[in-house]
Amino acid sequence: MLPRVDAEEAVQEALVRAWLRRDACRSPEAPLPWMLEITRNEARRLLVRRARRYSREVVGSTALDPDSEDDELVGAATRVSVEQALRTLADSDQRMLRLRYTEDLTQLEVARRLGVPEGTVKVRLHRARRRLRGLLDEQP
Repeated sequence: MLPRVDAEEAVQEALVRAWLRRDACRSPEAPLPWMLEITRNEARRLLVRRARRYSREVVGSTALDPDSEDDELVGAATRVSVEQALRTLADSDQRMLRLRYTEDLTQLEVARRLGVPEGTVKVRLHRARRRLRGLLDEQP
């Protein structure tokens, strides 16, 4: 469940998204189900963003748990591995992945930033993630 402020933000963002994509509504005479789906998706996005932010804060903080040092070392090694693999990708793949995951932009925001359709971003992100995963699987 989202706090009230976040829920209001999700609704506002959903309204903007719906307005911008109003031509995509299959039933203009009954738009409520379409709007509810957009709102649910936006609420999920906010929850994911909050979880990412929280995990970054937890990873970045020093915990008193003795096992946390090991966890931090593993996390640091993983970040280094991902960064090394990321650098071997094409510049366009790197940029797409960094915008989406480092800057935490939505696919629509990435599309706007790059001046390409959202569908193109979805496909390119999928392919870039697959290539990155392949590189990471090759590492010892």
